[in-house]
Amino acid sequence: MPLSHTHSAPLRVAQIAPSIFPVPPTDHGGTERVVHDLCTALLRAGVDVTLFAPSDSATNVFRIGALPSLAALEKEHGTVPPGVPGVLDAVRMEELRIRLADFDIVHSHGEFFHAALLGEGRRRSLTTIHWRVDQLDRRLFFEAFPDLPVAAISQAQAAMLPEANRAGVVHHGIDAQRYRLSEEPGAYLAFIGRMTDQKRPDAAIRVARAAGLPIRLAGTVDVGNPGYFDERVRPLLGPDASYLGPLGDAAKQTLLGGARALLFPIDWPEPFGLVMIEAMACGTPVIAWRRGSVPEVVEEGVTGFIVETEAEAVDAIARLHTLDRPTIRQRFEQRFTADRMAAGYIAIYRRLLEA
Repeated sequence: MPLSHTHSAPLRVAQIAPSIFPVPPTDHGGTERVVHDLCTALLRAGVDVTLFAPSDSATNVFRIGALPSLAALEKEHGTVPPGVPGVLDAVRMEELRIRLADFDIVHSHGEFFHAALLGEGRRRSLTTIHWRVDQLDRRLFFEAFPDLPVAAISQAQAAMLPEANRAGVVHHGIDAQRYRLSEEPGAYLAFIGRMTDQKRPDAAIRVARAAGLPIRLAGTVDVGNPGYFDERVRPLLGPDASYLGPLGDAAKQTLLGGARALLFPIDWPEPFGLVMIEAMACGTPVIAWRRGSVPEVVEEGVTGFIVETEAEAVDAIARLHTLDRPTIRQRFEQRFTADRMAAGYIAIYRRLLEA
């Protein structure tokens, strides 16, 4: 990797996407959505971006990647051998290795293998982990690579990182034009998220029923916990609680824009929670449980309410009329756009190069 860089020359940045979904994703895939929005915002800021991503990606960003995503392979072949993800990652790393000299910064959004590949170049790299970082695999990883700079996606996530790895905090952002303000919501609540015990769609249904409002739920059945939907969610569905499946951007606009509020009853240390800012982009308030990043994302009494229990969530629904949807959209534009995210990462890139 280059030994020096001047501010007069464009930054040359490699963005390394995971291999699970194309970039951008077709309906679900929050990490891939963030990577795509970051790339396009960096280009607007004058950064020279190369995206390493699956071959089924449909992006205008200059892209390198010979193999399709895991999702595309599963669609074509059905169940694939368990070694396939490892193969996809190994090929991605080889595609990066032979081009390392072309970049000032390598920014990886996948995990693990790139740290060994980069060697002494780790100090001019950045890693964003889009998942919780307090479990054994990440702890072992950080212990092995204390010189790997990591950008946290929330202060809550940063607090779980070893101090040696902390390179800064950059909240997620999305394309400001993807969603539009909806000032006239309907008489229902919304839930978008994986159907799993971490996201608690069953709690969302109970809260909506207690408040006397219907709820529309969207999201994928979690592949790591498929029984949860059948055992805990499906029995609660009915005329007032409908499941829509995974949704693309246009359908999300309709669901979120028409909702009185988004319910976010998480039961895990949420690293960020992209759907919260998607709702805010529509002007829709968020009622979220005080876990992980929530207190950083939701502004109490401005963009939503932060609660501890289902009963508190029901009380918060009764106070939704005190919130102003145009103000919620305005706060999204001030805090959570892709351009703001790109500026945060550029500042970290500069610090790493100057160090």
